[in-house]
Amino acid sequence: MTVFKVKMAMLAAGALVALNAMAQAPAVKIDTPWARATVPGQKGTGAFMTLTAQQSLRLVGVASPVAGVAEIHEMKMEGDVMRMRAIAALDLPAGKSVALRPGGYHLMLMDLKQPLVKDTQVPVTLRFADAQGKTSEMQLSLPIALTAPAGAPKAAAGHGAHKHH
Repeated sequence: MTVFKVKMAMLAAGALVALNAMAQAPAVKIDTPWARATVPGQKGTGAFMTLTAQQSLRLVGVASPVAGVAEIHEMKMEGDVMRMRAIAALDLPAGKSVALRPGGYHLMLMDLKQPLVKDTQVPVTLRFADAQGKTSEMQLSLPIALTAPAGAPKAAAGHGAHKHH
Protein backbone atom coordinates (compact mmCIF):
# COMPACT_ATOMS: atom_id res chain seq x y z
CA MET A 1 0.00 0.00 0.00
CA THR A 2 1.29 3.45 -0.80
CA VAL A 3 1.70 6.10 1.89
CA PHE A 4 -1.23 7.99 0.31
CA LYS A 5 -3.53 4.94 0.55
CA VAL A 6 -2.50 4.32 4.16
CA LYS A 7 -3.23 7.94 5.06
CA MET A 8 -6.61 7.79 3.27
CA ALA A 9 -7.52 4.54 5.08
CA MET A 10 -6.56 6.10 8.43
CA LEU A 11 -8.60 9.21 7.63
CA ALA A 12 -11.63 7.09 6.69
CA ALA A 13 -11.32 5.01 9.87
CA GLY A 14 -11.03 8.18 11.95
CA ALA A 15 -14.13 9.62 10.28
CA LEU A 16 -16.11 6.44 11.07
CA VAL A 17 -15.02 6.59 14.73
CA ALA A 18 -16.02 10.26 14.90
CA LEU A 19 -19.41 9.57 13.27
CA ASN A 20 -20.05 6.67 15.65
CA ALA A 21 -19.16 8.86 18.64
CA MET A 22 -21.46 11.61 17.34
CA ALA A 23 -24.33 9.13 16.95
CA GLN A 24 -23.92 7.96 20.55
CA ALA A 25 -23.26 11.36 22.14
CA PRO A 26 -26.24 13.25 23.52
CA ALA A 27 -27.11 16.60 22.00
CA VAL A 28 -25.92 18.75 24.89
CA LYS A 29 -24.13 22.06 24.46
CA ILE A 30 -21.45 22.70 27.09
CA ASP A 31 -20.43 26.29 27.85
CA THR A 32 -17.61 27.64 30.06
CA PRO A 33 -16.57 24.32 31.64
CA TRP A 34 -13.92 24.44 34.37
CA ALA A 35 -12.77 22.75 37.57
CA ARG A 36 -11.34 24.50 40.60
CA ALA A 37 -7.61 23.96 41.19
CA THR A 38 -6.57 22.22 44.41
CA VAL A 39 -3.63 22.46 46.80
CA PRO A 40 -1.53 19.45 47.86
CA GLY A 41 -3.48 17.26 50.29
CA GLN A 42 -6.88 18.61 49.22
CA LYS A 43 -9.18 15.65 48.51
CA GLY A 44 -12.14 17.31 46.80
CA THR A 45 -13.07 20.09 44.42
CA GLY A 46 -15.93 21.31 42.28
CA ALA A 47 -16.46 21.34 38.53
CA PHE A 48 -18.75 23.81 36.81
CA MET A 49 -20.31 24.57 33.40
CA THR A 50 -23.57 25.44 31.69
CA LEU A 51 -25.49 22.57 30.05
CA THR A 52 -28.12 23.08 27.34
CA ALA A 53 -29.83 19.92 26.06
CA GLN A 54 -31.60 19.90 22.68
CA GLN A 55 -34.12 17.37 24.01
CA SER A 56 -35.17 16.80 27.62
CA LEU A 57 -32.52 14.74 29.37
CA ARG A 58 -31.32 14.05 32.87
CA LEU A 59 -27.70 14.26 33.99
CA VAL A 60 -27.48 10.96 35.88
CA GLY A 61 -23.79 10.45 36.49
CA VAL A 62 -20.27 11.78 36.37
CA ALA A 63 -16.90 10.06 36.46
CA SER A 64 -13.24 11.04 36.27
CA PRO A 65 -10.10 8.92 36.43
CA VAL A 66 -8.58 11.43 38.88
CA ALA A 67 -11.39 11.03 41.42
CA GLY A 68 -12.29 7.98 43.49
CA VAL A 69 -15.80 9.43 43.77
CA ALA A 70 -17.59 11.85 41.45
CA GLU A 71 -21.14 13.05 42.14
CA ILE A 72 -23.75 15.59 41.10
CA HIS A 73 -24.36 17.96 44.03
CA GLU A 74 -26.67 20.76 44.97
CA MET A 75 -26.22 23.50 47.53
CA LYS A 76 -29.20 25.28 48.98
CA MET A 77 -30.12 27.34 51.97
CA GLU A 78 -32.00 25.53 54.73
CA GLY A 79 -32.91 28.25 57.18
CA ASP A 80 -29.67 30.15 57.77
CA VAL A 81 -27.41 27.25 56.80
CA MET A 82 -26.05 26.45 53.34
CA ARG A 83 -26.19 22.67 52.86
CA MET A 84 -24.56 20.55 50.17
CA ARG A 85 -25.82 17.11 49.21
CA ALA A 86 -25.48 14.58 46.43
CA ILE A 87 -28.45 14.19 44.10
CA ALA A 88 -29.27 11.19 41.91
CA ALA A 89 -30.00 13.23 38.77
CA LEU A 90 -30.40 16.75 37.44
CA ASP A 91 -33.17 17.57 34.95
CA LEU A 92 -32.06 19.28 31.74
CA PRO A 93 -35.24 20.64 30.10
CA ALA A 94 -35.09 20.89 26.30
CA GLY A 95 -33.57 24.17 25.15
CA LYS A 96 -33.08 25.55 28.69
CA SER A 97 -29.62 26.37 30.04
CA VAL A 98 -28.84 24.76 33.40
CA ALA A 99 -25.91 26.33 35.26
CA LEU A 100 -23.56 24.22 37.34
CA ARG A 101 -21.89 26.86 39.49
CA PRO A 102 -20.39 27.48 42.92
CA GLY A 103 -23.18 27.66 45.48
CA GLY A 104 -25.70 25.82 43.32
CA TYR A 105 -25.74 22.65 41.31
CA HIS A 106 -22.22 21.43 40.57
CA LEU A 107 -20.08 18.35 40.11
CA MET A 108 -17.99 17.16 43.05
CA LEU A 109 -14.73 15.33 42.42
CA MET A 110 -13.71 13.63 45.68
CA ASP A 111 -11.01 11.26 46.90
CA LEU A 112 -8.69 12.92 44.39
CA LYS A 113 -5.76 10.76 43.33
CA GLN A 114 -3.62 13.81 42.49
CA PRO A 115 -3.76 17.59 42.84
CA LEU A 116 -5.59 19.46 40.10
CA VAL A 117 -3.05 22.03 38.92
CA LYS A 118 -4.01 25.42 37.48
CA ASP A 119 -3.69 25.68 33.69
CA THR A 120 -3.92 21.91 33.13
CA GLN A 121 -6.95 19.78 32.17
CA VAL A 122 -9.00 17.10 33.91
CA PRO A 123 -10.96 14.42 32.01
CA VAL A 124 -14.60 14.07 33.01
CA THR A 125 -17.35 11.84 31.63
CA LEU A 126 -20.97 12.98 31.93
CA ARG A 127 -23.74 10.35 31.72
CA PHE A 128 -27.22 11.32 30.52
CA ALA A 129 -30.57 9.50 30.35
CA ASP A 130 -33.48 10.32 28.09
CA ALA A 131 -37.19 9.92 28.87
CA GLN A 132 -37.04 6.25 27.82
CA GLY A 133 -34.11 5.58 30.15
CA LYS A 134 -31.57 5.18 27.34
CA THR A 135 -28.19 6.38 28.56
CA SER A 136 -25.41 8.12 26.67
CA GLU A 137 -22.08 9.60 27.66
CA MET A 138 -20.07 12.69 26.81
CA GLN A 139 -16.32 12.96 27.37
CA LEU A 140 -14.98 16.37 28.38
CA SER A 141 -11.60 17.81 29.21
CA LEU A 142 -12.13 20.60 31.74
CA PRO A 143 -9.61 23.41 32.15
CA ILE A 144 -8.43 23.79 35.73
CA ALA A 145 -8.46 27.32 37.16
CA LEU A 146 -8.36 29.16 40.47
CA THR A 147 -11.43 31.22 39.58
CA ALA A 148 -14.27 31.03 37.09
CA PRO A 149 -13.36 31.96 33.52
CA ALA A 150 -14.94 34.98 31.83
CA GLY A 151 -18.55 34.24 30.90
CA ALA A 152 -19.01 31.45 33.45
CA PRO A 153 -22.11 31.59 35.67
CA LYS A 154 -21.55 33.59 38.84
CA ALA A 155 -21.77 31.96 42.27
CA ALA A 156 -25.32 31.38 43.43
CA ALA A 157 -26.87 33.76 45.91
CA GLY A 158 -25.87 33.00 49.48
CA HIS A 159 -22.62 31.38 48.40
CA GLY A 160 -20.66 34.62 48.66
CA ALA A 161 -16.90 34.39 48.39
CA HIS A 162 -16.67 30.84 49.76
CA LYS A 163 -13.89 28.84 48.17
CA HIS A 164 -13.61 25.03 48.12
CA HIS A 165 -10.63 24.24 50.37
